[in-house]
Amino acid sequence: MTTASYAVTPRRVLHSEWHKLRTLRSTWWTLGIAYALVVAVGLVMGTTYDGDDSNIDTVVLVLFGTQLAQICLAVLGILVTAGEYSTGLIRASATAVPRRLPLLWSKAGLFTAVAFGLSFLVNTATFLLAQIWLSDTDKATSLTDPGILRALAGNAAGLTLISLIALGLGALLRSVPGGIGAFVGGVLILPEILGTIPYDAVRDCVKYFPTQAAEALGSATRDADAISPGAGLAALCLWAAAVLGAAGFLLKRRDV
Repeated sequence: MTTASYAVTPRRVLHSEWHKLRTLRSTWWTLGIAYALVVAVGLVMGTTYDGDDSNIDTVVLVLFGTQLAQICLAVLGILVTAGEYSTGLIRASATAVPRRLPLLWSKAGLFTAVAFGLSFLVNTATFLLAQIWLSDTDKATSLTDPGILRALAGNAAGLTLISLIALGLGALLRSVPGGIGAFVGGVLILPEILGTIPYDAVRDCVKYFPTQAAEALGSATRDADAISPGAGLAALCLWAAAVLGAAGFLLKRRDV
């Protein structure tokens, strides 16, 4: 057998990372809980709606459960990277792929594809199920109405990119507890604290933080106080790229 048969190729790295992702029970438990919350909360919102929340966007109303799913997906993203450090598997992975960076890009790419694909499917299914009870209310809409599909896809993109930031934090800190702490403190809590500062410049900057930018993506009707969906998507992509870039830089320079 020739040496080329043992060459490390992008396809083989992807296959290896996919095998890791799909064979871990934690992957399917976390995804299952995340999307069960989306569907359950969406059905509750649909069945109990009585017109009191008429000022809330329909997509935001039925996908309120994604705020809970966001935490589950973030934890999964951290486990995908930092989990290997806690088990020691990263040593074998780095030995098999000495250039290291393909490991991180493969993890990020596969996680993005799985998270976005499933999130969009679950969002659409939840929206359609909730409409069974909302069809006779002021929240009656369909997938073909302006902005609905964009908001469903935008919500999925927001969930995915925030979880991708968490994945990068896991790789950056090499610790599951550290990654979760950094995500909760830096991504979820810090913007809320900064938002209380009574300066317009600070509040304008907070709109571009990950969770706030994601909110701009998941609404069919634009909030006057929110940034545009395009700006929100660009901000989230930049945040994810910055964290993953830093993680990749340190992955190359430090010992595993």
